[in-house]
Amino acid sequence: MPFIDCRTAVKLSRETRERIKTRLGRAIAVLNKPESYLMIGFTDGYDLWFAGKRAEQGAYVSVSLFGGASASACEKMTAQICSILQEEANVLPSQTYVSYHPVENWGWNGSDF
Repeated sequence: MPFIDCRTAVKLSRETRERIKTRLGRAIAVLNKPESYLMIGFTDGYDLWFAGKRAEQGAYVSVSLFGGASASACEKMTAQICSILQEEANVLPSQTYVSYHPVENWGWNGSDF
């Protein structure tokens, strides 16, 4: 039950969102989570500042997980997220933060896991 909330300063075309979504769907396996339960949200044109300056090519990506993941798995996922965003949307890894949020209680389809 992962959710990836991807906020980018750059505008993303529908095609770019699709490519990022597809690649994140493959990458989520690093965290031992299936793509079949992955939800992804995009907010583009998001106002971001980094180190006191406007981050024109930046991103904030929040990854929520039912349960959690190891620090090494999160590090691998961060590398993949940064690579995907740089290759697909010219988002700079040096202007990208990724956070991980383990969740104990997760609801879906009218009940909790």
